[in-house]
Amino acid sequence: MTDFPVIETGENVTRQVLADHPDLMLVAFGFGKTGAEGALHNHPHVQSTFVESGRFRFTIDGVVSEVGPGDTLIVPSNAVHGCVCLEPGRLVDCFTPRRDDFL
Repeated sequence: MTDFPVIETGENVTRQVLADHPDLMLVAFGFGKTGAEGALHNHPHVQSTFVESGRFRFTIDGVVSEVGPGDTLIVPSNAVHGCVCLEPGRLVDCFTPRRDDFL
């Protein structure tokens, strides 16, 4: 159980910090509807993403891939990336170092 609130980050998209430490942060993103988007963006943190449920189309530095339950991917530091929800589900992201902007 986490003490962090669920935050709406976009239409049909939520974020909840699950655990944090200055060197590492675990965050769950919920996508409640097909077509919901994680807008293209970049950040200096290295990110790993685990697809807990649902299906997603990810773009990482212009390379597009489709992922589903059990799949993982790595987003390098400063890579422009985002996703589109193909089937509602949940992504679990790990960031190093911690995303202080999420606190």
